[in-house]
Amino acid sequence: LEDINTIDVRENWTFEPGQQGDEIRSHCAENFWETLHIDLRMVDTSDFTIAYVPTNIYSVGTAHEIVLTRQQMKPVLLVSPPVTFPAFDQLCDHLRDDPKGAELLEKLANEVPIKPNERGIPSLWYMPLIGSGNFFDGFGFAQYMDRFGWKRTAADEREEKHPPQDPLLPFLEKLSREIPQRWDNKLKKYVTNDDWLLWELDSTAAGGETVTESPTHPAQGAGTPQI
Repeated sequence: LEDINTIDVRENWTFEPGQQGDEIRSHCAENFWETLHIDLRMVDTSDFTIAYVPTNIYSVGTAHEIVLTRQQMKPVLLVSPPVTFPAFDQLCDHLRDDPKGAELLEKLANEVPIKPNERGIPSLWYMPLIGSGNFFDGFGFAQYMDRFGWKRTAADEREEKHPPQDPLLPFLEKLSREIPQRWDNKLKKYVTNDDWLLWELDSTAAGGETVTESPTHPAQGAGTPQI
């Protein structure tokens, strides 16, 4: 199973050429194959995918799942929250009268991913891939907290400071009652969204049918199915 220790195998990685290096790299790849396979199976068996993508951090696994989901013509619901660095802003103020310290801090910000995204704008690459109606700027757990007895988390604190305009959970609640439409920018109206194909698996008294013959494959004997 995938957990927080799954990526520990990376510590064994080496760029050493030759057989020993190849063996170590092969071990890393084989060790992580199970996790890659989990990604594939989760997408295969799901009706849609929810991706949490704060846009200044990228995970190849997330992009892999998103692309695979869209290849299967399934919807992706992408949560792109605001990204802020309050401590960094405070440090900037603290070093305002320290030119050398401020210069070093600016260099640090350029060397590491300290890139605020206060509006939570998603990557432009995801926009045509996912579709305009499937982006959310938060989860909206707070309005369901009392109903389900949920405890507050760091995500709730962030959303309290930056209330989402279009949270995911109300969308999911509505999804249980009706299929969302999509905006057609050519027709300038909402139309049927073919991405949403949800199975209704209520049991029925009638059993499944067995094909025993067809015009091109007539039955060859009793009880021999020809499909």
